[in-house]
Amino acid sequence: MNQSENQPTWKNEPLDSSLKKNVELLNRVLGVGESFDVICRQLHYAGKDFALYFVDGFVKDDVLNRIMDHLSGLEKGKLALHPIRQLLKTEIAYIEVETVDRVEKIVDSVLSGPVVLLIDGETQALSIDARTYPARNPDEPDTERVVRGSRDGFVETIVMNTALTRRRLRDPSLRMEYLQAGKRSKTDVCLAYIKDIADPDLVRTLREKIKKVDIDGLPMAEKSLEEFLFKRYWNPYPMVRYTERPDVAAVHLLEGHVLIYVDTSPSVMITPITFFHHVQHAEEYRQQPIVGAFLRWTRFIAMFSSLFLLPLWYLAAADPQLLPKSLQFFGPETKAHLPLFLQILIAEIGVEILRMASIHTPSPLATAMGLIAAILLGETAVKVGLFTSEIILYVAIAVIGTFATPSYEMGLANKIVRLILLFVTAAFHLPGLIIGTLFWIVYLARIQVLNTPYLWPVIPFNGKAFLDVLVRSPIPIKTKRPRILSPEDPDRREL
Repeated sequence: MNQSENQPTWKNEPLDSSLKKNVELLNRVLGVGESFDVICRQLHYAGKDFALYFVDGFVKDDVLNRIMDHLSGLEKGKLALHPIRQLLKTEIAYIEVETVDRVEKIVDSVLSGPVVLLIDGETQALSIDARTYPARNPDEPDTERVVRGSRDGFVETIVMNTALTRRRLRDPSLRMEYLQAGKRSKTDVCLAYIKDIADPDLVRTLREKIKKVDIDGLPMAEKSLEEFLFKRYWNPYPMVRYTERPDVAAVHLLEGHVLIYVDTSPSVMITPITFFHHVQHAEEYRQQPIVGAFLRWTRFIAMFSSLFLLPLWYLAAADPQLLPKSLQFFGPETKAHLPLFLQILIAEIGVEILRMASIHTPSPLATAMGLIAAILLGETAVKVGLFTSEIILYVAIAVIGTFATPSYEMGLANKIVRLILLFVTAAFHLPGLIIGTLFWIVYLARIQVLNTPYLWPVIPFNGKAFLDVLVRSPIPIKTKRPRILSPEDPDRREL
């Protein structure tokens, strides 16, 4: 059976002038009577029959009550001529109202949240966007906290997220394009960019990619969409930068990036990005430039410690002749019952299990679980000879470096690379570590995200941009947008 035969016949049907036929069809399609939350109210106003469709829980009760109260006061014959036009322009005192004339659009409107009002004898219906989604307050995101700065963050409602961005960018050139993805989920997607800054080819490419998404639904929201857009399924490194902070989103829009908002997700995708976008944090720009530069270098040290500290220590412990006598203390002083490599591997897996357990542990018990992990497991493992104390120390430093990486996705990718470097170092010692590191650099250099080199500005080299990566530049001297984004307006100063 081909795809056209699988399509329901009602999808291509226009609205009938008979309200009875429309109600019978829509009740069957929407499951009225089968689903308790999909409601059809049959009403009679001004001598005409109406049908009102909505999803319970999506509707602003006060708005709907006011509209129905007003319609109930209309005199008979008031809607005798051109009822749709009269309701639209005069009687329904609400801003977001539009006409729909096809069954598919009516179904989509009802399931998205708006109220649909059908009138007997009319081949058009009114869609009243009086919806309200269950949503939490825009609190500060846990993974992007700052000491000073705004405390609002994106939530799971796309309209609120775009409003939080508009609050910071009152530019008339800011565009928020509405798209949908998923044949069944009909997930709302917003493509955001500043029209006279962002590269038009980049915007066009992303728009076409989103329109070509061929799947029944996107239940995992932005992550599912990312896999469709970039298709690097087995690459551990993130192809987009996620943020839950409106100020971070606004900064990237001004640089010429394109943002993708997905309904039901508090994370916004920033594209295109490079490796070094993942090592910057909003806290650096909330402090003095010299303090921001210090914080950035501290993060660099933490990130590279998470990558190379354990492989280097293992190499020093396995081949102590590589170290001068003054550094011989790096090796383990006591012997354990297990080989060093196996100790490190068990410790790494144990830390990952603890991380997963902490996610699923209720908050009041999280502290108790941390004490159990640190005291009972760590100390006891050393005392019984399962681990040496150095293993606990260096694994702990590597794990702290992983969590100090601003991007959670980058931290997990670095953890996988750290394990690979450990394997090749255990197998081939110094040559293995050198070859593994070179392979890692070459692998990253070959990645391109929407025609943007992943290691730019190191490969290809751009001195000014590389200096901006190393040092948090003062905002007044950042007068140019990143050239790699091909911005329409490269100058950030007012002309």
